[in-house]
Amino acid sequence: MAVNPPRPKGPPLNALRAFEAAARLESFTAAADELCVTQGAVAQQIKTLEAWAGAALFERKPQGVTLSAVGRQVCPAMVDAFDALGRATVALQQVASPHRVHIAALPAIAQLWVSPRLPGLRAALPGLEISVTAMEHPPNLAREPFDLAIFFEAESAQTLAQDAIFPVCTPDLARRLSSPEDLMQVPCLCDAVWEQDWATWLSEQGLKLPLRGPVYSLYALAVEEALNGAGVLMGHAPLVRRYLEQGRLVAPFRHQVFTGKALGLRHRGGRPRAELAALIGLLSGESCF
Repeated sequence: MAVNPPRPKGPPLNALRAFEAAARLESFTAAADELCVTQGAVAQQIKTLEAWAGAALFERKPQGVTLSAVGRQVCPAMVDAFDALGRATVALQQVASPHRVHIAALPAIAQLWVSPRLPGLRAALPGLEISVTAMEHPPNLAREPFDLAIFFEAESAQTLAQDAIFPVCTPDLARRLSSPEDLMQVPCLCDAVWEQDWATWLSEQGLKLPLRGPVYSLYALAVEEALNGAGVLMGHAPLVRRYLEQGRLVAPFRHQVFTGKALGLRHRGGRPRAELAALIGLLSGESCF
């Protein structure tokens, strides 16, 4: 009679992934953000892995979690393993779909900088399928299925444009503004993410004015309202440049403040394939737009 005992089961892949992310980021909350799950889901997956291993992987403390001695010992191997899995997944994606490119970008950049360039890119690279995903934080290009990431960053692999802020509005509204103090008489539009832009710009000029105006959760919506003449917006140079060139918006004051960041482009490590290299070249210049 043949003997066929059941084989021992390994831990769930999701539990390993949750541990690796939490260990690498040293936070259940950050791991949850990266994995697009709740903090409670990460904690439960790690408990499952700890039960399988028979050892605590984290020390729970009132101020947060830290890796246990066991967790510290296995963390590097876990990170290496998921890095390798990420590289294998990228290789599969590139071999299976060599003519597809997926761009990740900050929502404002996706809407105001990438989107207007898509027609020119399609015309210049007719065989390339370009997808765009808007997200608040840069993805891990070694792990996530994106070929390019375009965000405002202090340091980047490739700088597309320096970021500077300055007020912008329609030409009609600009005629009512002869000095920054006149801003108190008009609505000053505000983006929820860049809410400190007005204070930063005013501070550079030694001013502190009680400005008021509506707040928008999307910068592109704030730009649209500025175009509609609803008020004065603190413009980010790379995002409002085309409207300035078209004359639909103007800068009523000369002073601009550099933010210390730039519109930066990153791609996966190594030499990009031909299609991706061509796209990067076009995004880096303005010849086709």
